[in-house]
Amino acid sequence: MKGVTVVDHPLVQHKLTLMRKKDTSTKSFRELLREIGALLCYEVTRDLPVELVEIETPLQVMQAPQLAGKKLVFAPVLRSGMGMLDGMLELAPAARVAHIGLYRDPATLNCVEYYFKAPADLAERVVVVVDPMLATGNTAIAAVDRLLEAGARQIRMACLLASPEGVSKFHGHHPDVPVWTAAVDERLNDHGYILPGLGDAGDRMYGTR
Repeated sequence: MKGVTVVDHPLVQHKLTLMRKKDTSTKSFRELLREIGALLCYEVTRDLPVELVEIETPLQVMQAPQLAGKKLVFAPVLRSGMGMLDGMLELAPAARVAHIGLYRDPATLNCVEYYFKAPADLAERVVVVVDPMLATGNTAIAAVDRLLEAGARQIRMACLLASPEGVSKFHGHHPDVPVWTAAVDERLNDHGYILPGLGDAGDRMYGTR
């Protein structure tokens, strides 16, 4: 699908399979989500700009690449997006973090915002929206809308699973925001859940129903 990168690395796919299993424990699910978060971050940041700087190794002076300019902002959607955040911060510990509190109204499937806090310099940083499920697309659209309103200019989306319907709707609203995901599943059911999917990521991560 245009604008979507499916990260098909064997480690990602293996961990995703373990997460899909209904008998995977809360502890294991949480650990796997953190690990996949790190692996997805590796791919999402593959094309970040670098600049050459002069350093001194134990043997000689050299020109070596390091990240250029301001660093990243990770923007997890509460609450399940937090499960991927720690893995991403392990790779990019200097990144700032924005928090976006959204929940899906069970009757309308529309998003309701209840919290937002972000760094002031969003316009100068690459912002990665983090949410395990791109299902109906409503949450991702609302998150990007809010970040744009707050000044973000370079936005990317990282998710564990996506649906074809969700990707289509999301790119209908934000065609310039690329998506990285571990899989694009078959479809949505009547309740807006991804099939075959893995259930509710937040519930499985925190042991709630």
